[in-house]
Amino acid sequence: MARAYFQGISMLRLNNILLAGTCVLALSACGSAEVASPGEGDFGGGNGGGGGPTTPAPGNGTPASDCPTGFANVGLIANGTLRVCQLPQQILGALTVPLRAGTIYSISGRTEVGTDRGPDAAAPTAGSTQGILTVEAGVKVFASGGTDYLLVNRGSQIFAEGTATSPIIFTSRQNVEGTTTPTSQGQWGGLVIAGRAPTAVCPVGVTAPNAACVGQIEGTSANYGGNSPADNSGRLRYVQVNYSGFEISPNNELQALTLAGVGSGTTVDHFQSYNSSDDGIEIFGGNVNLRYLVINGADDDGLDTDTGWRGGAQFGIITQKPTAVTNGSRGFEWSAAPSGTTYFAQPKVSNFTIVGRNAAVAADAIITLNTGTSPSIINSVFTNPTTSAAACLDIDDAQTVTNAPIFRSVYFACSRPYENDSNVNAAATEAVFINATNVNNTATGTSTMTAPAGATMTNNGLTFINGANETAVTAANAPALYPFFTSVTYIGAVRNAADTWYLGWTCGLVAGSTC
Repeated sequence: MARAYFQGISMLRLNNILLAGTCVLALSACGSAEVASPGEGDFGGGNGGGGGPTTPAPGNGTPASDCPTGFANVGLIANGTLRVCQLPQQILGALTVPLRAGTIYSISGRTEVGTDRGPDAAAPTAGSTQGILTVEAGVKVFASGGTDYLLVNRGSQIFAEGTATSPIIFTSRQNVEGTTTPTSQGQWGGLVIAGRAPTAVCPVGVTAPNAACVGQIEGTSANYGGNSPADNSGRLRYVQVNYSGFEISPNNELQALTLAGVGSGTTVDHFQSYNSSDDGIEIFGGNVNLRYLVINGADDDGLDTDTGWRGGAQFGIITQKPTAVTNGSRGFEWSAAPSGTTYFAQPKVSNFTIVGRNAAVAADAIITLNTGTSPSIINSVFTNPTTSAAACLDIDDAQTVTNAPIFRSVYFACSRPYENDSNVNAAATEAVFINATNVNNTATGTSTMTAPAGATMTNNGLTFINGANETAVTAANAPALYPFFTSVTYIGAVRNAADTWYLGWTCGLVAGSTC
C-alpha cells in the first residue's frame, strides 16, 4: 500500500556489534569481486561467494557443535536438531553464511549490511563502511519478531543465490518450530535493500533525477536514492521470504521485500513472497528489474510501487488470499510520488498472471493505478472469481489518465472489467485506454485457465495455466517495449502445463509443497 514516504522509525538499538571475521580490517582479502558502486574497492574472490562447505544440507537430526567464525552461538532449535548461529547486527566487510550440516542462522533486531555510504558512489560518506553479505544455496535464516529485519544499506551488497533445488529461505522462528498455519503472517520484518538509483522524493526546488533526491524507507530510518540508475546492490536468486511483513506503526510497515532506490545493476530473479502481512514486494523509486516472481498470500498488495520506479518485471504469479484480508488487497497498486512531481513512475510488466480471491471488497481492483503513474502492461492475464465484486482495473488519478497507460495483449476475466467509481476516470475512460492503445487485441471474457496438478491454497480459484481463451490472444513484442524483456509467444506467466518454472524452489502453490 502506498504510505507516507518520509516516515522512518528507528526503534532499535545496535547492540552486541560483532566484527565479521578478519575481513573487517582487510576488505580486499575476501568476498565478492562485485562492489556496490564503481570505485569503492574490490573484495576479491570473483564469484560473490565464500569458502564454506555446500554439503550436506542442514537439518539431518544432529546439531552442529559450533558456529562459523563471525557468528554467535545462541543455542538449539527444532527440538535440539539444529544449531542456531546468529548474524552480527552490523556486518562490515565481507561475511559469508555457509551451508553447514545441523546449522540454521538467525537475525535479531535490525541487522545491517554496511553503513549508509550516501547518495554519491564517487564520494562515499566519510567514515562509512561497505558490507558484502553472501548467503550460500540451501541456507535457511529465521527471525523471531516483527522488529527483526535485514537491511542492506546504500553502497553495500547482498549475494543470496540459491538454486531451483536448493533455494535460500528467510522465515520465522514459528515456522522453524512447526507452529505456522496457512493463515500465519507478520511474524518478522523482511528484507530491505537500499540503493542509489533515482527517486522522485526531492527537496523543494529540486527536480529529479538528482542526487539530492533522497527518501526514508517505510518501516525504517534508512535512507535511499541518489543519481546512479545502474547501481548494483547484489543478487537475489531462488529466494523465499515467508511469514514476514510487520506493522511497526500505523501505515508504516515492512514488506517481504522492499527495494528502495535500487539500480538496474542489481539482479532479482526467482523470488517468492509467501504470506506477507503487508505487500509481497514494494518498490520505491530506482531502476531495478525483476524476473520470475511468485507472490502468494499477501495481506495487502502483491507488487506495490512508489516514488518513481522506472524498471520492469517479467513472468510473475500473484495469488491473493482466499479469505478476507485486513488491508486493502490488490495485485498491483502503483503510485508515483509526492504531489507535484514530474518524475512519474514508469513501471513496465510483461507475462503476469494475477488471480484475485477477495470477493467481498469492490474497491480492491486487481490493478489500481493512481497518483501520476505512467505504466505499461503487456502479455498478462488478470482474473477474479465470478462471485467477486472487485474489478480488474481501477484508474484513480487524473494525471495517470493524462499519462496514457499502455495495455497490450492483456486478458481481463473479471465480473467487472473496469471500476465505475466517482473518480475522473470512470469505466468509460478506462475502457478507452484498454481498447485504444494496444497493438494486439485486449480481450475481456471468461477465463479458461486451469489449475496445476495438485493445486493447493484451498483450491479456491487457483488457476494460472493458460486455457483456450488466453491462448487465442496474440502476444505483443515484449523487447520492443523494454529491452530487459525476453521475447514470448504467449500471454500470462505460465504458457502451458509443461511450463513449470514456478516449481521446486517455491512453496504453497501445489500439494505437498508447504512453507
